[in-house]
Amino acid sequence: MTDARYRQLPKIDLLAGAPELAGYPEPVRVAAARDAVAAARTRLGAGGSVGPLVEDVLRRARLLDRGRLRAVINATGVVVHTNLGRAPWSASAREAAARAAGYCDLEVALDTGERGGRLQGVNEQLRHLVGAEATLVVNNCAAAVLLALTALAAGREVVVSRGELVEIGGAFRVPEVVASGGASLVEVGTTNRTRASDYERAIGPQTAVLLKVHPSNFRQVGFVESADRTELAALARERGVLFVEDLGSGLLRSTGAEPGVREVLAAGVDLVMFSGDKLLGGPQSGLVCGRADLVATLARHPLYRALRVDKVTLAALEATLGDHLAGRQPPVARALSVSDEVLASRCRALVDALGWGEVVPLEGQVGGGSFPGEVLPSLGLRWVCPDPEDVAAALRTGEPSVLARVHRGAVLVDVRTVEDHEVEPLARRLSAVRSAR
Repeated sequence: MTDARYRQLPKIDLLAGAPELAGYPEPVRVAAARDAVAAARTRLGAGGSVGPLVEDVLRRARLLDRGRLRAVINATGVVVHTNLGRAPWSASAREAAARAAGYCDLEVALDTGERGGRLQGVNEQLRHLVGAEATLVVNNCAAAVLLALTALAAGREVVVSRGELVEIGGAFRVPEVVASGGASLVEVGTTNRTRASDYERAIGPQTAVLLKVHPSNFRQVGFVESADRTELAALARERGVLFVEDLGSGLLRSTGAEPGVREVLAAGVDLVMFSGDKLLGGPQSGLVCGRADLVATLARHPLYRALRVDKVTLAALEATLGDHLAGRQPPVARALSVSDEVLASRCRALVDALGWGEVVPLEGQVGGGSFPGEVLPSLGLRWVCPDPEDVAAALRTGEPSVLARVHRGAVLVDVRTVEDHEVEPLARRLSAVRSAR
């Protein structure tokens, strides 16, 4: 490598002054130019080329000035899509978050001027929605489980079925969470069958908690059995230990196949933890509901301070719970319950706007580890093209960004996860990409 190769690199001020960057502040342009030149220098040192520097600077300037996150149109058919931020917020949640972004009455009672409780609204809402005595909110369900075990079982034993020692996304493993909380894990039953009698035999002087974990991201079928939570609740009361359940996905009321928070509490569970950003349809959060004395113990623990959520999350959560109380469906609920007629109407509107397109039946998913194995029958467009991966990439990187699926040589656009107001911009983006092929 000779020094002459490095003379290809432009001066920082000249690169930062490119006309394409005129809309960005000078500190952003200079920082982006420095990073782009440094990356180009590394490529040259590895035997590569300089590459399109202005485009690289422009990309870096956008990231520095506006951040990385941008809105996307979800045309994948996966409703609670973890990679796309899980639950989209309702209009009321977005408005509430915007109101709370400035000064707000987070911890002050406006009628008296004295300090107030930040969870008063959520407590009242969940009391009516699920019959909870008290509630706590932390930053996700894993944090809720960790806080509960740390506050209630540190130095003692937690009894869990072997069939519920699950791992979910991000390598969250139940045994490691139990250990992180300072408790000892006691495994009972087998992978496929665990009975209440297994828990009963495991209870000893050091037992603090019977923990039930909903295996929300997989399903066992065949020769399987799990202990009835009503039996476990009675056993826990009789033996003077606590019964805690990680319910996972945040279904408020049972659908028959899946238990809801209300039914779990009614069965006698002392504390139940669940997510706010899955089936509940709100912001990322972990909710703890149950006995007031236990919730108060968790709230007094030093770990709670590190795990509690901010004012914007609380505002969005209150608005989401308010939607449920009022019978208004958040976007997740709408996407899960959308009728065949609405799906067909969206497809017709999309085809009419495009002037082309093949409507086909598709299969979506709930996503987010909820209702594993269940298929959501849907409708959408099938775009057969010689380079579907390239088309999908073009859709992702344009404006608006569109996330679609690629399957068997075609791009699939599932309208279950496309809101009505997104049909027109989706059609424009599809047309633009098709015209550019």
